[in-house]
Amino acid sequence: MDQHAPGPEKDPKLWEIAQKRASFKTNLITYIIVNAFLWILWAITKGRGYDGGIPWPVWPTLGWGIGIIFHYFGAYVYPEANSAEREYEKLKNKKS
Repeated sequence: MDQHAPGPEKDPKLWEIAQKRASFKTNLITYIIVNAFLWILWAITKGRGYDGGIPWPVWPTLGWGIGIIFHYFGAYVYPEANSAEREYEKLKNKKS
């Protein structure tokens, strides 16, 4: 059975929300592990070429962090917001 398709006893909307939340949790764990590695790497090697400016791991942490924030909002704050479904409904209403 396809793990991405809800079974006959599952509500498709709730299944989609559950998938979004599971995806967010996986992304968050990956973010924490990778960024911890980058900061440890920076701490170990900071003596080479570090002039007291902004540490380089700030940039991937901030950039990816912005993505994590958007992913959180899509999974927990506005989980039912589906732009493709809204566009489909607009086109369907326009056609009829």
